[in-house]
Amino acid sequence: MKPGILFEDESLVVLDKPSGMIVYPDGKHEYPALSHWLEKKYGEDGFHFVHRIDRETSGVLVVAKTKEAHEFLKEQFQNREIKKVYRAFVYGALKEERGIIERAIGSARGGRGPRSATRPHGVVREAATTWKRLHNGDDVAYIEAYPKTGRTHQIRVHCAAIQHPIICDQLYAPGRPKLLGFKRLALHAYSITLEHPNGKSMSFEAPLPTDFTEAEKFLERPMLP
Repeated sequence: MKPGILFEDESLVVLDKPSGMIVYPDGKHEYPALSHWLEKKYGEDGFHFVHRIDRETSGVLVVAKTKEAHEFLKEQFQNREIKKVYRAFVYGALKEERGIIERAIGSARGGRGPRSATRPHGVVREAATTWKRLHNGDDVAYIEAYPKTGRTHQIRVHCAAIQHPIICDQLYAPGRPKLLGFKRLALHAYSITLEHPNGKSMSFEAPLPTDFTEAEKFLERPMLP
């Protein structure tokens, strides 16, 4: 298992991370780790993470190759200047075409682990996610999500908070059926727009993986009368 390279220069590398690859080893499992792959390619000091995506989430991830680029990009993330777009399939058809979820997120039961936007505990931070419905099925919906903040599990937690958890989310929708052929969390980091250290605005897009394109085809089939 290895990521695809969407873009690379002397300042950064933009990757298409496959589902199932963890960014950093968690010390509990032997998942393939992106950090190990980067160490082999660039050496221990040749890369710097500026953000992360969950192990089961596929899609675009930006990695700085110099300390200067890391500081430059980190400031953009802190100032919420970077635009991210996610695609997801969720349980339940959506009545509205667009919406925004503004719910603070904290721990679900204190300490690390699951997060909550309904009964948050511990350190609670503001969070906002805008979403747009792309397609409705009988009991599922296909959406784009635009997180305005970058909290842990934000899109997953916010979708669960409005009773439309992401399909195959074992943490926030345990026991729900695996629909549309998904065997993993149906969440894909689709694109990211940022300012490159050279001053240019750049956008990068990770192609939809096969499970997403197959699910799209299924939803586009005509409904039975």
